[in-house]
Amino acid sequence: MDTTTENTSGATPRTDHNIWPATFYDDAHAQRQWLAQFGFEEGIVVPGDEPGTIHHSEMLWPDGGRVMVASRATSAAEYGEARGGGVYVVCTDPDAVAARVEAMGLAFHRPLESQTEYESRGFSVRDPEGVIWSFGTYAG
Repeated sequence: MDTTTENTSGATPRTDHNIWPATFYDDAHAQRQWLAQFGFEEGIVVPGDEPGTIHHSEMLWPDGGRVMVASRATSAAEYGEARGGGVYVVCTDPDAVAARVEAMGLAFHRPLESQTEYESRGFSVRDPEGVIWSFGTYAG
């Protein structure tokens, strides 16, 4: 079941899907700032018990969906020492998101390209702690 909510700008409705990837970082605050540069919007932040940590937070994608970002220190009891992995983000304009990557001076893990076999256009980039973030038009 999808639910529709208003995004933080109030401009367009957002469709939230029922799968929310969870990611864990040594510096979750820095990761949230990194994601904001791609166009993710700030969502809830629940501080951890240790100073400077995040127990739970959400970053909202304007085209729909969200990702959870937490401090590795606060998630270890529940998830262990999870590292690496990848997240795929469906977006309507991967060229605009790729332009943000270039403006940030980041190297592409996979360059912006059209993939005819998937009828998709997209790219991948590695975040500062090694997670691969892919952005593309393929929506299944």
